[in-house]
Formats: sequence, structure tokens, C-alpha cells
Amino acid sequence: MAHLIRHKISNKISSAASGASDRSRAGLSGVFARLGFQAATDDEAVGFADCDDLDLDHRHGLRLDVLGAEDGGDSRYQRDAAARRASAGSAGSCVELEAQDKPKITAWEAGWNVTNAIQGMFVLSLPYAILHGGYLGLFLIIFAAAVCCYTGKILIACLYEENEDGELVRVRDSYVDVANACCAPRFPALGGRLVNVAQTIELVMTCILYVVVSGNLMRTSFPALPVSQEAWSVVAAAALLPCAFLRSLKAVSRFSLLCTLAHFAITALVVAYCLSRAHDWAWDKVKFYIDVKKFPISIGIVVFSYTSQIFLPSLEGNMQRPADFGCMMDWTHVAACVLKGLFALVAYLTWADATKEVITDNLPGGFRPVVNLFLVAKALLSYPLPFFAAAEVLEKSLFRDGDGDGPCPGCYAPGGRLKPWGLGLRVGLVVFTLLMAVFVPHFALLMGLTGSLTGAGLCFLLPSLFHLRLLWRKLQWHHVFFDVAIFIIGGVCSVSGFVHSVEGLVEAFRYDVED
Repeated sequence: MAHLIRHKISNKISSAASGASDRSRAGLSGVFARLGFQAATDDEAVGFADCDDLDLDHRHGLRLDVLGAEDGGDSRYQRDAAARRASAGSAGSCVELEAQDKPKITAWEAGWNVTNAIQGMFVLSLPYAILHGGYLGLFLIIFAAAVCCYTGKILIACLYEENEDGELVRVRDSYVDVANACCAPRFPALGGRLVNVAQTIELVMTCILYVVVSGNLMRTSFPALPVSQEAWSVVAAAALLPCAFLRSLKAVSRFSLLCTLAHFAITALVVAYCLSRAHDWAWDKVKFYIDVKKFPISIGIVVFSYTSQIFLPSLEGNMQRPADFGCMMDWTHVAACVLKGLFALVAYLTWADATKEVITDNLPGGFRPVVNLFLVAKALLSYPLPFFAAAEVLEKSLFRDGDGDGPCPGCYAPGGRLKPWGLGLRVGLVVFTLLMAVFVPHFALLMGLTGSLTGAGLCFLLPSLFHLRLLWRKLQWHHVFFDVAIFIIGGVCSVSGFVHSVEGLVEAFRYDVED
């Protein structure tokens, strides 16, 4: 009996230690795998929230890269069993079996994820892009949809290689794996590190944008109160500070689902209001002209609104039929293009040259506070998703937890509790987003800067470059032409948008100081 008791106690201790190790072992591919899932309950996506365990106690079960193909899938798209075993590594066969037991998603559920990823609350700045581009701004919305759809497909194509039987075998699992494969053998980790930096910047900038838009919406909702936008941003950051202590996003994700649905309803209300003023639409204001100074910023805004490439590999890897991925990308981007174009056009026609950076600022006083309060709630509940992903990437880079190889000691104590320096990192990240929102409270400029710097790189430049590098011998001439053209256009747009966004921010900062 005593031996049995000692055996049970030993098993419990081993299980606890294993759980703590699993909680700290989340690799970067797992982080962005979860990004694809968690987005389902947030700005980015909601279709399969039920099969998405957001609790940090089940991190190892969220590794989409070890999911096998289900029966009934396309036989040309197979998962590489050796790669699965390697990716599972020391996690053991139990982890692999647990991951394989998780249900996969249909093409419709994947499409719902992508649709919400590219139709979040950042579409509120699209009318501002029409203000500085006219009909060419509408063309840009269509062009960006076509390019992002194409680059999403070729990024997924880079995950596969043909075996001896001519079957496509999935030999890579993430954006980082593709980048590392392109830089091998001379610099096998350089590509992944560059992608890591770009993804981290985009996640942190997304957090900053949520704080900025919260302060902006609150200021315009209650203009009679003697409270500045910066002060409202401080209030928003104070409400977000508990994110540093959260160990589970499950409760937040459920509220985010409701806020996502509310966002679609609010967008419909804004469109309905614009349609009610159709007799006053300023068609003569929409012209074929470009504001040379501000149109490149509009490019970044539009590109950022289509960003979804970060989690596409994980999403495709979890589909029941990977062969349906291309069709799913087609109809989701067509739908997004139509809805974004109509929303941007009718909103601009309603307010013309008075169109503001966030279109809800143009709503009448009695209607505006109600809409803005819902959007603020959505922004605050959307913040934990990119915050968690960015925090875990930084933890993996800085601390020696699990497979992390950072220079600092581990930030997790036994039982998964954060040590003081780990908690300090998360609190510092919240404070950093607040400081950026206070000193650079310009939503459209920040969005344009992010879209030009990381959005264009992740959506335009890198997928086309990787496609040419990995599949050069198998590409037809028109694919080579498209890849080269997209790389050149993306590079020009990225540099131009970045330069003009920085100039706009410097000018806005000078104006704020003088004011």
C-alpha cells in the first residue's frame, strides 16, 4: 500500500513538472498556429472556436503542425510523417495523439476565419484612403485583394514538395520554416529570424493601434468632457493592464466573439446611415487623381487591412481538405474586396472632403457615442490576442524556458507561474503600447506605416521571393512574371509608403508640439 501511494505521488509530481514544461515549450510556429485559431474569436476569425483550446494549460495540444490528414482528404496533399515526428520531438507520442484527435475544420470554417481576418475594425480607415486616391483608391482595394489572394496561395505552395510518386507532401509547417528553407544552407536561421522580427513588429503595432483607436473614439464620443485623446488612451491602457496577469484567453475569446458580431452590425448601421443620405452624395468629389504626398500612406492602410498571411500555414494545415484552400482564398478575398470597396465608397460619398481618419468620427453626435462605445469594447477585447502572441515570441527569444535559447534565465516558475522578470516583460509591453499611443496618436498614419513596413513585406515581398527561390524549376513563365512583378511593385509601395508615413508622422508631431 505504501509503495502504491508513493507511486501515485511520484506520478502526480511528474505530471505537474511535465505540464509546466509543456506550458513553457510553445515554439514560434505554435504561437502563430494559435494566432490562426484565436483569431477565430477576435478581429481575425471565429469559425472554429469550439475546437480551439485557448487555455495555456493545453499549449501542446494546439500544435497544428502535428495534425495528420483525415480520411476523405485529397490524396495529392499528404502530411510528411517524418516531419510530424520531428516537429513533435520530445513532446512524445501522447502529445501527438492528443493533437491528432482534435477536430479539423471545413473550408467554410476556414473561410470564416480569413474573412474576419481581413474585415476587422481597421476597415474604418478605408474611406480615408479614397479621400487621397479617388477611383484609384478603389482600384487599390481590388488590386490588393487580388495580390494578397495570390501570395497566400503561393506561400502555401512553398510548404509542399513532390515525392518520388509525384504526390505533394507537406514538408514545412509555418512561415518561419519556409523562410529558413530559402536561406539554407548558408544562413539556415536568418530567414526565420527576419520573419520573427516582422511578425513581432506587426503584432505590437496592432496592439498600439487598438489603444490609439480607443482613445480616439472616446474623445470624439464625449467632446464636451475636458479629457484629451492621450488621457483616454491612458484609461484604456489601465483597463488592459490585467492582460499581463492572464493565463487563459478563454473567457476573453467568448466576449470577443460577441464583439465581432457587433462589429458587423455596426458596419451595417454605418452603411445604412450613408444610404439614407444618398441624395446628398458628392459624386463629383470622386476623381482620377492622386495626392502624391498622402496616397502612399493609403497604400499601407489598404495592405494592412488584408494582412492574413501570418496564420495561413496553420489554417491550411488544419483543414479537412487542403485542396480546397485555393478556392476558399478566392471567394473570401472576392467578398472582402466587394464589401470593403462598397463601404469605403459610400462612406466617402457621404462626407467627401470632410472624411476623417476613423469614419465613425463623422457620424452625428447622437448616433456616434453608441457606435463608438461598441467599437471601443471590441478594441479592448481584441487587444489580448496580439499581446499574448507578441509576449510569447519575446519570452522565447529572451528567456531559457522549454526550447527557448535566450540569454536570460527562465521566466516561469514551477506550476507555470510567471517570475517577476517575466511579469515585468508583459507589464512593460503594455506600457510601451501606451507610450506609443500617447506620443503618436495618429491612427491612419500608424496603420499606413505598419502596412508599408511589415504588411507589404509579409504579404507581397516575401511570399513572391520564397516562391521563386523554392519552386523556380517548376514554375511556368506567367507565375515567374507575376512573382517578379509583385516583388517589384511591393518593394516600391513599401518604400514609398514607409517614407511618406514617417514624413507624415514627423509633420504631425511638429504640429502637435506647436499646438
